[in-house]
Parts: sequence; structure tokens; C-alpha cells
Amino acid sequence: MAALSAWFWNERFWLPHNVTWADLADPAPGVEYPKAGHLLTAMPLALGIFFVRILFERFIASNCAQSLHIHPGVGRRAQPNAVLEKVFTSITKNPDARHLDGLSKQLDWDMRKVQRWFRQRRNQDKPSTHTKFCESMWRFTFYLCIFIYGVRFLWQSPWMWDTRHCWYGYPYQVLTPGLYHYYMTELSFYWSLMFTQFTDIKRKDFLIMFIHHLATVGLIGFSYVNNMARVGSLVMCVHDASDFVLEAAKMANYAKYQRLCDFLFVVFSAAFFITRLVVYPVWVLNSTLFESWAIVGPYPSWWLFNFLLLVLQVLHIIWFYLIVRIAVKAMLRGRVSKDVRSDVESSSDEEPQPPADGSKAPHTPKGENGTNGHYTVAKARLYNHNSW
Repeated sequence: MAALSAWFWNERFWLPHNVTWADLADPAPGVEYPKAGHLLTAMPLALGIFFVRILFERFIASNCAQSLHIHPGVGRRAQPNAVLEKVFTSITKNPDARHLDGLSKQLDWDMRKVQRWFRQRRNQDKPSTHTKFCESMWRFTFYLCIFIYGVRFLWQSPWMWDTRHCWYGYPYQVLTPGLYHYYMTELSFYWSLMFTQFTDIKRKDFLIMFIHHLATVGLIGFSYVNNMARVGSLVMCVHDASDFVLEAAKMANYAKYQRLCDFLFVVFSAAFFITRLVVYPVWVLNSTLFESWAIVGPYPSWWLFNFLLLVLQVLHIIWFYLIVRIAVKAMLRGRVSKDVRSDVESSSDEEPQPPADGSKAPHTPKGENGTNGHYTVAKARLYNHNSW
């Protein structure tokens, strides 16, 4: 075990040349450097954030939802039927024409009645709009608060105005209380997301998002341990800048304020472009790649850190391409339509129930989840964009 620990914490990987862990272990009185042990603080904090979320959604978000006429109602449930339930749970949740015809004959039901049963059965497993609104309101509140905190903290920090201060004196850079709190809060939130993913709205990209949260936790922890926390705080702030706008657009969508939803999506798209495709490469990557090379010089963990940040930039480009595709389709159709990624987000869609008389369902001008405003909901999983 000791050999494994010594291999993992190899100084020649983590630290610049001629720097050892012993040099950082005993700083002057009143001086604190980041330590790996600090990361353990995030675990109880994540549990605390989880309980705060439960209280927030129950007593604040739920009341806000009801004031917007989003009530925690229970949709129509499919009537109990052992034969159809067995098909639904063990064969298919969306039977084709052949299955429908066979079940229709077996039960002596009209085919449309069988279709309606499967539609109702699928819908009863999906979360209500009220539940989704409360989840989005929690995320909106956290993202907005942490962004405001980050901006206020960085406004007083010299490395916001001159990024070379991220590297002057590295790695002997004092860990200030503000920077510590910023890092631990972000890290705790992403730990809590990993925990609550098992209780949140279930989506088909569950595994992808779990890996995503795990990678985010890893990158935040990595930058903290080797004391790249100053530049890490810039990365977090840049990524926080558009998250709360996206969650606000989702809330507008759930409340059926389609124009507000569309406006917020435009704001989100502009913020995403400016922060991820302009500020991030010009401000952050320029510092981590070139300024740090000139001031500190490269070493193994420096290469890994920059490689991960460059991969992140490639993802930004891909994500923005998908945003543009959605915007172009919306303009061509005169309104926002289904997201290119809606098949991944299908568990959040509200399946409209056609009237029993066979007439067309009335048009909803404000847009509901799965119609005009569907793209906003689907975007949530495409950019969890506080993420690194």
C-alpha cells in the first residue's frame, strides 16, 4: 500500500522541478497551502447540500411552482392488466404494429385502446412538470449564487486582472479562505450531483452524466492538489456564467412562457459563445499554455492539466455547433422545435394524450415540454455547464 501511495504521489509528476512535498508541508505560521486532505471536507458538505436541496425544493421551489399554476398532480394511470404489464416490463414499452395487433386479438380490445394503455403506462413512470420545475429552480439558485460569489471573489483577486499572477511564485501560493470556500463549494456540489443522480429525474444518458460528474470532480481535485487553484477558479467562473441562464430557460419552458423561454435561450447561446469560445481560450488557455510555460516551465502534471483543458475546448466547440443547429432549425420553422438530442432526453418529454374521440389535440400557444420549448429541456443534459 505504501508503495502504491508513493507511486501515485510521485513528486516528479505532480510538482515542478526542484520542489518536493516536504517543501509544501511546513509553511510559515499563518500560511496555508492546498493539501489533498482538504478534499475530504467536500464529502460532508455534499451531504449538507443534499439536505438543503430537499428543504429548498419542498418549501420554496414547490410554492413557486404552484404560484405559476404548476401543480404536483398525478397523471392518468393505466388500468391494471397483467398481460400488458408483462409485455411492458419484459418485452417492449413501445410495441410495434405486429405486437399491437396480437395483443388486440388476445385481449379482444380495439388496437387504439391498447396503444392508449401503453401511452398511459409510459407516462405514469415519468416525472411531473412540477418535479422538473423544482429541480431546475434548485440548480438555477445554486448556479446563480456560486457565480455571484465567484465574480465577487475574483474581482478582488490580482489574477483576474493579470493572469500571470496565477503563476508568480508557483507552487508557493497561499491558499486564501475565499479560494478555499470557492473550491470546496463547487466540489461539494458536484459530489452531491453524483449522489442525487440516483434519485433525480432518470434519463437515458445516466451513465454518461455520471462519468461527466466524476470527471469534473477529478479535474477540480487535480487542480487543487497541485495548487493550480488560481487558474482553476478562473475556469470555474467562466463555466458558471451561462448555467443559471439555461436553468431559467427551462423554468420558463415548464411554466409555458414560450417567448421568455426563447429569449433566455438566445441569452444563453450568446453567453455560451462569449465565455466558452472567446474568454476561455483567449484568457484561460493562453495563461495555462504560454504564460505558465514562460514563468514556471512544463512538468508532467502540467502537460496533463493542459491536455484536459484543451479537450474541454473541443467539447465547447461541439456543444456550440449543436446550439447553432437548434437555433437554425428554430428560425426555419418559425419557432423552436424538437432538439437534435431529444431522443436522449426522452424521459423528460411529456407525451401528449390524444382525445378519445379521435379529434386533434388543441394547439398550445405557449409551448409545453416536448413541443415548442422542448429544446431547452434537452439542452440541460448537453451542457451541464458549470462542468469542466
